[in-house]
Amino acid sequence: MELKTGYKRTEAGIVPADWLDCTVGDLIKFEGGSQPDKSHFKQSWIPGYTRLIQIRDYKSNKYETYVPSKLVRRFCEESDIMIGRYGPPVFQILKGISGAYNVALIKATPASQINKEYAYYFLKQDSLFTFIDKLSQRSSGQTGVDLKELRAYPLSLPPTQVEQEAIAEALSDADALIESLDQLITKKRQIKQGAMQELLSGKRRLPGFSDEWKVKTFGELFTFSGGYSASRDQLSTEGYCYLHYGDIHGSTKSSIDAHSEYLNIPKLKIPLKQVSPSSLLKDGDVVFVDASEDYDGTSRHIVVVNKGNEPFISGLHTIVAKSKTNELVNEYKQYCFKTPSIHQQFHFYAVGTKVSGISKTNISKLTLPIPSSPEQVAIAAILSDMDAELVALESRLAKARSIKQGMMQELLTGRIRLL
Repeated sequence: MELKTGYKRTEAGIVPADWLDCTVGDLIKFEGGSQPDKSHFKQSWIPGYTRLIQIRDYKSNKYETYVPSKLVRRFCEESDIMIGRYGPPVFQILKGISGAYNVALIKATPASQINKEYAYYFLKQDSLFTFIDKLSQRSSGQTGVDLKELRAYPLSLPPTQVEQEAIAEALSDADALIESLDQLITKKRQIKQGAMQELLSGKRRLPGFSDEWKVKTFGELFTFSGGYSASRDQLSTEGYCYLHYGDIHGSTKSSIDAHSEYLNIPKLKIPLKQVSPSSLLKDGDVVFVDASEDYDGTSRHIVVVNKGNEPFISGLHTIVAKSKTNELVNEYKQYCFKTPSIHQQFHFYAVGTKVSGISKTNISKLTLPIPSSPEQVAIAAILSDMDAELVALESRLAKARSIKQGMMQELLTGRIRLL
Protein backbone atom coordinates (compact mmCIF):
# COMPACT_ATOMS: atom_id res chain seq x y z
CA MET A 1 0.00 0.00 0.00
CA GLU A 2 1.47 3.35 -1.08
CA LEU A 3 1.98 5.84 1.73
CA LYS A 4 0.24 9.19 1.60
CA THR A 5 2.67 12.10 1.37
CA GLY A 6 3.67 13.32 4.83
CA TYR A 7 2.98 9.99 6.55
CA LYS A 8 5.14 7.07 7.67
CA ARG A 9 4.65 3.44 8.58
CA THR A 10 5.47 2.56 12.21
CA GLU A 11 4.80 -0.21 14.69
CA ALA A 12 1.80 1.85 15.77
CA GLY A 13 0.48 2.01 12.20
CA ILE A 14 0.51 4.74 9.56
CA VAL A 15 0.96 8.14 11.24
CA PRO A 16 2.15 11.65 10.28
CA ALA A 17 5.86 11.72 9.49
CA ASP A 18 6.60 14.30 12.22
CA TRP A 19 4.88 12.35 15.01
CA LEU A 20 7.16 10.81 17.65
CA ASP A 21 7.58 7.04 17.83
CA CYS A 22 6.99 6.04 21.44
CA THR A 23 5.75 3.32 23.70
CA VAL A 24 3.10 3.74 26.35
CA GLY A 25 5.81 3.38 29.00
CA ASP A 26 7.78 6.29 27.50
CA LEU A 27 4.87 8.61 28.09
CA ILE A 28 2.96 7.28 31.10
CA LYS A 29 4.19 6.28 34.55
CA PHE A 30 2.02 3.64 36.20
CA GLU A 31 1.64 3.20 39.93
CA GLY A 32 -0.43 0.34 41.27
CA GLY A 33 -2.38 0.40 44.49
CA SER A 34 -2.03 -2.30 47.10
CA GLN A 35 -4.26 -4.00 49.63
CA PRO A 36 -3.78 -1.91 52.80
CA ASP A 37 -3.63 -3.44 56.22
CA LYS A 38 -6.71 -2.89 58.35
CA SER A 39 -4.59 -1.13 60.96
CA HIS A 40 -4.32 1.83 58.57
CA PHE A 41 -8.06 2.36 58.61
CA LYS A 42 -10.78 3.03 61.12
CA GLN A 43 -14.42 2.04 61.03
CA SER A 44 -15.48 5.32 62.62
CA TRP A 45 -16.17 8.55 60.74
CA ILE A 46 -13.24 10.95 60.43
CA PRO A 47 -14.03 14.64 59.75
CA GLY A 48 -12.77 15.83 56.40
CA TYR A 49 -12.93 12.42 54.72
CA THR A 50 -15.88 11.78 52.45
CA ARG A 51 -14.64 8.62 50.75
CA LEU A 52 -15.42 5.25 52.30
CA ILE A 53 -13.61 2.15 51.08
CA GLN A 54 -14.31 -1.55 51.37
CA ILE A 55 -11.62 -3.98 52.48
CA ARG A 56 -11.98 -7.68 51.87
CA ASP A 57 -11.28 -10.15 54.63
CA TYR A 58 -9.76 -13.02 52.67
CA LYS A 59 -10.49 -15.58 55.39
CA SER A 60 -14.21 -14.88 55.59
CA ASN A 61 -14.44 -13.58 52.00
CA LYS A 62 -16.53 -10.67 53.26
CA TYR A 63 -16.12 -6.93 52.82
CA GLU A 64 -16.19 -4.34 55.60
CA THR A 65 -16.51 -0.59 55.14
CA TYR A 66 -13.71 1.64 56.47
CA VAL A 67 -12.66 5.27 56.41
CA PRO A 68 -8.96 6.01 55.73
CA SER A 69 -7.08 7.22 58.78
CA LYS A 70 -4.82 10.28 58.62
CA LEU A 71 -1.79 7.96 58.52
CA VAL A 72 -2.62 6.74 55.00
CA ARG A 73 -1.62 9.12 52.22
CA ARG A 74 -4.14 9.68 49.48
CA PHE A 75 -3.40 7.64 46.38
CA CYS A 76 -5.34 9.66 43.82
CA GLU A 77 -7.05 13.00 43.38
CA GLU A 78 -10.05 13.74 41.17
CA SER A 79 -7.81 15.18 38.45
CA ASP A 80 -5.72 11.99 38.20
CA ILE A 81 -6.11 9.42 35.43
CA MET A 82 -6.88 5.98 36.83
CA ILE A 83 -7.13 2.53 35.29
CA GLY A 84 -9.53 -0.09 36.60
CA ARG A 85 -7.17 -3.00 37.11
CA TYR A 86 -9.52 -5.95 37.14
CA GLY A 87 -12.46 -6.97 35.02
CA PRO A 88 -14.67 -7.63 33.38
CA PRO A 89 -14.69 -5.15 31.83
CA VAL A 90 -10.94 -4.75 31.97
CA PHE A 91 -8.98 -1.58 31.24
CA GLN A 92 -11.44 1.07 32.30
CA ILE A 93 -10.02 4.58 32.05
CA LEU A 94 -11.40 6.59 34.95
CA LYS A 95 -11.40 10.23 36.06
CA GLY A 96 -13.07 12.15 38.84
CA ILE A 97 -12.32 9.76 41.70
CA SER A 98 -10.16 10.26 44.78
CA GLY A 99 -9.09 8.19 47.73
CA ALA A 100 -6.44 6.13 49.43
CA TYR A 101 -4.59 3.09 48.11
CA ASN A 102 -6.83 0.62 46.31
CA VAL A 103 -5.63 -2.68 44.92
CA ALA A 104 -8.12 -2.45 42.05
CA LEU A 105 -6.72 0.84 40.69
CA ILE A 106 -3.62 1.91 38.78
CA LYS A 107 -2.65 5.58 38.64
CA ALA A 108 -1.40 6.82 35.27
CA THR A 109 0.88 9.87 35.49
CA PRO A 110 1.82 11.50 32.15
CA ALA A 111 5.44 12.42 31.39
CA SER A 112 6.35 16.05 30.71
CA GLN A 113 6.18 15.74 26.91
CA ILE A 114 2.51 14.72 26.87
CA ASN A 115 -0.43 16.94 27.76
CA LYS A 116 -2.43 15.45 30.66
CA GLU A 117 -5.81 15.80 28.96
CA TYR A 118 -4.38 14.32 25.77
CA ALA A 119 -2.94 11.42 27.81
CA TYR A 120 -6.46 10.58 29.03
CA TYR A 121 -7.74 10.17 25.46
CA PHE A 122 -4.43 8.64 24.36
CA LEU A 123 -5.08 5.74 26.74
CA LYS A 124 -8.66 5.32 25.52
CA GLN A 125 -7.71 4.51 21.91
CA ASP A 126 -9.50 1.55 20.36
CA SER A 127 -6.22 -0.12 19.37
CA LEU A 128 -4.94 -0.01 22.95
CA PHE A 129 -8.24 -1.19 24.43
CA THR A 130 -8.33 -4.14 21.98
CA PHE A 131 -4.73 -5.02 22.85
CA ILE A 132 -5.41 -5.05 26.59
CA ASP A 133 -8.65 -6.97 26.10
CA LYS A 134 -6.81 -9.71 24.18
CA LEU A 135 -4.15 -9.87 26.90
CA SER A 136 -6.80 -10.33 29.55
CA GLN A 137 -8.33 -13.26 27.68
CA ARG A 138 -5.10 -15.25 27.97
CA SER A 139 -5.80 -15.83 31.65
CA SER A 140 -8.29 -18.46 32.74
CA GLY A 141 -8.76 -16.70 36.07
CA GLN A 142 -9.57 -13.10 36.88
CA THR A 143 -8.74 -10.67 34.11
CA GLY A 144 -6.26 -7.91 34.79
CA VAL A 145 -3.89 -5.37 33.29
CA ASP A 146 -0.35 -6.61 32.58
CA LEU A 147 1.68 -3.46 33.15
CA LYS A 148 4.85 -4.83 31.55
CA GLU A 149 3.13 -5.50 28.23
CA LEU A 150 1.12 -2.28 28.51
CA ARG A 151 4.30 -0.21 28.88
CA ALA A 152 5.82 -1.83 25.78
CA TYR A 153 2.82 -1.10 23.54
CA PRO A 154 3.82 1.19 20.61
CA LEU A 155 1.97 4.46 20.08
CA SER A 156 2.77 7.68 18.25
CA LEU A 157 2.57 11.17 19.71
CA PRO A 158 1.99 14.59 18.12
CA PRO A 159 5.31 16.47 18.46
CA THR A 160 4.00 19.64 20.11
CA GLN A 161 1.93 20.35 23.18
CA VAL A 162 -0.10 22.81 21.09
CA GLU A 163 -1.35 20.06 18.75
CA GLN A 164 -1.97 17.71 21.66
CA GLU A 165 -4.01 20.41 23.42
CA ALA A 166 -6.04 21.07 20.26
CA ILE A 167 -6.91 17.38 19.95
CA ALA A 168 -7.73 17.07 23.66
CA GLU A 169 -9.94 20.19 23.49
CA ALA A 170 -11.91 18.84 20.52
CA LEU A 171 -12.50 15.52 22.26
CA SER A 172 -13.30 17.25 25.54
CA ASP A 173 -15.93 19.36 23.77
CA ALA A 174 -17.44 16.15 22.38
CA ASP A 175 -17.49 14.67 25.89
CA ALA A 176 -19.16 17.83 27.23
CA LEU A 177 -21.95 17.49 24.65
CA ILE A 178 -22.41 13.83 25.55
CA GLU A 179 -22.54 14.65 29.26
CA SER A 180 -25.05 17.48 28.74
CA LEU A 181 -27.32 15.19 26.71
CA ASP A 182 -26.96 12.48 29.35
CA GLN A 183 -27.98 14.93 32.07
CA LEU A 184 -30.90 16.23 30.02
CA ILE A 185 -32.15 12.69 29.43
CA THR A 186 -31.91 11.95 33.16
CA LYS A 187 -33.88 15.13 33.91
CA LYS A 188 -36.55 14.32 31.31
CA ARG A 189 -36.91 10.79 32.70
CA GLN A 190 -37.43 12.19 36.19
CA ILE A 191 -40.04 14.64 34.89
CA LYS A 192 -41.84 11.82 33.10
CA GLN A 193 -41.71 9.63 36.21
CA GLY A 194 -43.24 12.43 38.26
CA ALA A 195 -45.94 13.02 35.66
CA MET A 196 -46.78 9.30 35.62
CA GLN A 197 -47.13 9.18 39.40
CA GLU A 198 -49.50 12.15 39.42
CA LEU A 199 -51.54 11.44 36.27
CA LEU A 200 -51.94 7.69 36.75
CA SER A 201 -53.02 8.02 40.38
CA GLY A 202 -55.52 10.83 39.80
CA LYS A 203 -53.59 13.24 42.05
CA ARG A 204 -53.35 15.57 39.07
CA ARG A 205 -56.34 15.86 36.74
CA LEU A 206 -56.17 17.16 33.21
CA PRO A 207 -58.39 20.13 32.24
CA GLY A 208 -61.90 19.07 31.29
CA PHE A 209 -61.96 15.86 33.36
CA SER A 210 -63.65 15.57 36.74
CA ASP A 211 -65.45 12.20 36.70
CA GLU A 212 -64.72 9.90 39.63
CA TRP A 213 -62.37 7.02 38.87
CA LYS A 214 -63.43 3.39 39.31
CA VAL A 215 -61.27 0.80 41.07
CA LYS A 216 -61.22 -2.67 39.54
CA THR A 217 -59.31 -5.85 40.30
CA PHE A 218 -57.11 -7.35 37.61
CA GLY A 219 -59.39 -10.36 37.74
CA GLU A 220 -62.34 -8.19 36.73
CA LEU A 221 -60.38 -6.68 33.84
CA PHE A 222 -58.48 -9.69 32.45
CA THR A 223 -58.43 -13.41 31.92
CA PHE A 224 -55.04 -14.93 32.64
CA SER A 225 -53.18 -17.80 30.99
CA GLY A 226 -49.63 -19.09 30.68
CA GLY A 227 -47.24 -19.15 27.75
CA TYR A 228 -45.76 -21.94 25.66
CA SER A 229 -42.52 -23.17 27.25
CA ALA A 230 -39.43 -23.22 25.04
CA SER A 231 -35.79 -22.66 25.98
CA ARG A 232 -33.63 -19.94 24.54
CA ASP A 233 -31.66 -22.62 22.68
CA GLN A 234 -34.76 -23.54 20.68
CA LEU A 235 -35.17 -20.01 19.30
CA SER A 236 -33.80 -18.91 15.94
CA THR A 237 -34.62 -16.61 13.02
CA GLU A 238 -37.17 -19.03 11.54
CA GLY A 239 -40.72 -19.80 12.61
CA TYR A 240 -43.23 -17.73 14.56
CA CYS A 241 -42.51 -14.72 16.75
CA TYR A 242 -41.83 -15.81 20.32
CA LEU A 243 -41.83 -13.59 23.42
CA HIS A 244 -39.33 -14.97 25.94
CA TYR A 245 -39.60 -13.68 29.51
CA GLY A 246 -35.91 -12.74 29.38
CA ASP A 247 -36.67 -10.31 26.56
CA ILE A 248 -39.28 -8.60 28.74
CA HIS A 249 -36.77 -8.28 31.57
CA GLY A 250 -34.16 -6.93 29.16
CA SER A 251 -36.41 -4.37 27.50
CA THR A 252 -36.87 -0.73 28.52
CA LYS A 253 -39.87 -0.29 26.22
CA SER A 254 -43.54 -0.19 27.16
CA SER A 255 -44.71 -2.16 24.12
CA ILE A 256 -43.59 -4.58 21.43
CA ASP A 257 -44.86 -4.31 17.85
CA ALA A 258 -45.19 -7.64 16.07
CA HIS A 259 -45.06 -5.94 12.66
CA SER A 260 -42.43 -3.19 12.89
CA GLU A 261 -40.12 -5.25 15.14
CA TYR A 262 -40.69 -8.55 13.34
CA LEU A 263 -37.08 -9.05 12.23
CA ASN A 264 -35.71 -8.46 15.74
CA ILE A 265 -38.13 -10.76 17.57
CA PRO A 266 -36.80 -14.32 18.18
CA LYS A 267 -38.68 -17.09 16.38
CA LEU A 268 -39.80 -20.58 17.36
CA LYS A 269 -40.19 -23.13 14.59
CA ILE A 270 -43.15 -25.22 15.66
CA PRO A 271 -46.56 -26.21 14.24
CA LEU A 272 -48.97 -23.52 15.41
CA LYS A 273 -51.58 -26.13 16.32
CA GLN A 274 -49.36 -27.19 19.23
CA VAL A 275 -49.81 -23.78 20.83
CA SER A 276 -52.89 -23.03 22.92
CA PRO A 277 -54.95 -20.10 21.53
CA SER A 278 -54.65 -18.46 24.94
CA SER A 279 -50.87 -18.29 24.45
CA LEU A 280 -51.17 -16.50 21.09
CA LEU A 281 -50.79 -12.76 21.57
CA LYS A 282 -53.35 -10.35 20.14
CA ASP A 283 -53.36 -6.57 19.92
CA GLY A 284 -53.63 -5.04 23.40
CA ASP A 285 -52.64 -8.15 25.36
CA VAL A 286 -50.42 -7.48 28.37
CA VAL A 287 -47.67 -9.99 29.12
CA PHE A 288 -46.30 -10.12 32.68
CA VAL A 289 -43.30 -12.18 33.79
CA ASP A 290 -44.04 -14.78 36.44
CA ALA A 291 -40.43 -15.08 37.69
CA SER A 292 -37.64 -12.68 38.54
CA GLU A 293 -34.31 -12.73 40.36
CA ASP A 294 -35.24 -9.54 42.22
CA TYR A 295 -38.43 -7.98 43.59
CA ASP A 296 -38.33 -5.05 41.17
CA GLY A 297 -38.50 -7.49 38.28
CA THR A 298 -41.72 -9.15 39.48
CA SER A 299 -43.85 -6.38 37.96
CA ARG A 300 -42.07 -6.33 34.59
CA HIS A 301 -44.46 -6.49 31.66
CA ILE A 302 -44.97 -5.40 28.07
CA VAL A 303 -48.02 -4.50 25.99
CA VAL A 304 -48.44 -6.22 22.63
CA VAL A 305 -49.14 -4.21 19.48
CA ASN A 306 -50.37 -6.66 16.85
CA LYS A 307 -52.83 -4.93 14.58
CA GLY A 308 -52.08 -7.36 11.73
CA ASN A 309 -52.81 -10.38 13.95
CA GLU A 310 -49.40 -11.95 13.26
CA PRO A 311 -48.89 -15.34 14.96
CA PHE A 312 -47.06 -14.33 18.14
CA ILE A 313 -46.39 -16.88 20.88
CA SER A 314 -46.08 -15.91 24.52
CA GLY A 315 -43.29 -17.93 26.03
CA LEU A 316 -41.64 -19.38 29.07
CA HIS A 317 -42.40 -17.81 32.48
CA THR A 318 -45.04 -15.41 31.18
CA ILE A 319 -48.58 -14.60 32.24
CA VAL A 320 -50.82 -13.44 29.39
CA ALA A 321 -53.53 -10.93 30.38
CA LYS A 322 -56.35 -10.67 27.83
CA SER A 323 -58.98 -7.98 28.33
CA LYS A 324 -62.46 -9.07 29.42
CA THR A 325 -63.91 -5.62 28.81
CA ASN A 326 -63.10 -2.46 26.85
CA GLU A 327 -62.56 -0.40 30.01
CA LEU A 328 -58.82 -0.02 29.40
CA VAL A 329 -57.54 1.77 26.29
CA ASN A 330 -54.60 -0.08 24.72
CA GLU A 331 -52.33 2.98 24.74
CA TYR A 332 -53.11 3.57 28.41
CA LYS A 333 -52.08 0.01 29.26
CA GLN A 334 -48.50 0.93 28.33
CA TYR A 335 -48.31 3.17 31.42
CA CYS A 336 -50.95 2.29 34.02
CA PHE A 337 -49.11 -0.74 35.46
CA LYS A 338 -45.94 1.26 36.21
CA THR A 339 -47.12 3.17 39.28
CA PRO A 340 -45.58 2.71 42.76
CA SER A 341 -48.96 1.38 43.92
CA ILE A 342 -48.89 -1.46 41.37
CA HIS A 343 -45.25 -2.23 42.18
CA GLN A 344 -46.07 -2.45 45.88
CA GLN A 345 -48.94 -4.83 45.20
CA PHE A 346 -46.69 -7.08 43.12
CA HIS A 347 -44.10 -7.07 45.92
CA PHE A 348 -46.78 -7.99 48.47
CA TYR A 349 -47.87 -11.05 46.51
CA ALA A 350 -44.42 -12.09 45.25
CA VAL A 351 -43.13 -15.34 46.66
CA GLY A 352 -39.75 -17.05 46.60
CA THR A 353 -36.26 -16.40 47.94
CA LYS A 354 -33.59 -16.59 45.21
CA VAL A 355 -36.24 -16.26 42.49
CA SER A 356 -39.44 -14.35 43.22
CA GLY A 357 -42.61 -14.64 41.22
CA ILE A 358 -46.34 -14.15 41.15
CA SER A 359 -49.09 -16.60 40.28
CA LYS A 360 -52.13 -16.10 38.04
CA THR A 361 -54.30 -16.43 41.15
CA ASN A 362 -52.50 -13.67 43.01
CA ILE A 363 -52.15 -11.30 40.06
CA SER A 364 -55.93 -11.33 39.68
CA LYS A 365 -56.21 -9.82 43.19
CA LEU A 366 -54.32 -6.63 42.30
CA THR A 367 -56.39 -3.45 41.98
CA LEU A 368 -56.18 -0.61 39.45
CA PRO A 369 -57.83 2.85 39.49
CA ILE A 370 -59.44 3.55 36.11
CA PRO A 371 -60.40 6.93 34.65
CA SER A 372 -62.85 7.30 31.77
CA SER A 373 -61.69 6.24 28.32
CA PRO A 374 -61.32 9.86 27.06
CA GLU A 375 -59.16 10.72 30.08
CA GLN A 376 -57.07 7.57 29.50
CA VAL A 377 -56.48 8.69 25.91
CA ALA A 378 -55.45 12.18 27.06
CA ILE A 379 -53.07 10.84 29.73
CA ALA A 380 -51.53 8.34 27.33
CA ALA A 381 -51.00 11.10 24.72
CA ILE A 382 -49.06 13.24 27.18
CA LEU A 383 -46.86 10.36 28.33
CA SER A 384 -46.38 9.18 24.75
CA ASP A 385 -45.13 12.66 23.77
CA MET A 386 -42.65 12.48 26.64
CA ASP A 387 -41.50 9.08 25.42
CA ALA A 388 -41.04 10.43 21.90
CA GLU A 389 -38.92 13.29 23.24
CA LEU A 390 -36.77 10.82 25.20
CA VAL A 391 -36.31 8.61 22.14
CA ALA A 392 -35.19 11.64 20.10
CA LEU A 393 -32.72 12.68 22.82
CA GLU A 394 -31.37 9.15 23.16
CA SER A 395 -30.88 9.06 19.38
CA ARG A 396 -28.93 12.34 19.58
CA LEU A 397 -26.85 10.90 22.42
CA ALA A 398 -26.04 7.73 20.45
CA LYS A 399 -25.08 9.85 17.43
CA ALA A 400 -22.88 12.11 19.57
CA ARG A 401 -21.10 9.08 21.04
CA SER A 402 -20.58 7.63 17.56
CA ILE A 403 -19.19 10.92 16.24
CA LYS A 404 -16.84 11.20 19.21
CA GLN A 405 -15.62 7.66 18.65
CA GLY A 406 -14.90 8.48 15.03
CA MET A 407 -13.11 11.69 16.07
CA MET A 408 -10.86 9.71 18.40
CA GLN A 409 -9.90 7.28 15.65
CA GLU A 410 -9.10 10.09 13.23
CA LEU A 411 -7.44 12.60 15.56
CA LEU A 412 -5.38 10.21 17.71
CA THR A 413 -3.86 8.54 14.64
CA GLY A 414 -3.20 11.77 12.75
CA ARG A 415 -5.48 10.93 9.83
CA ILE A 416 -7.00 14.36 10.47
CA ARG A 417 -4.71 17.19 11.62
CA LEU A 418 -6.11 20.17 13.48
CA LEU A 419 -2.93 22.24 13.04
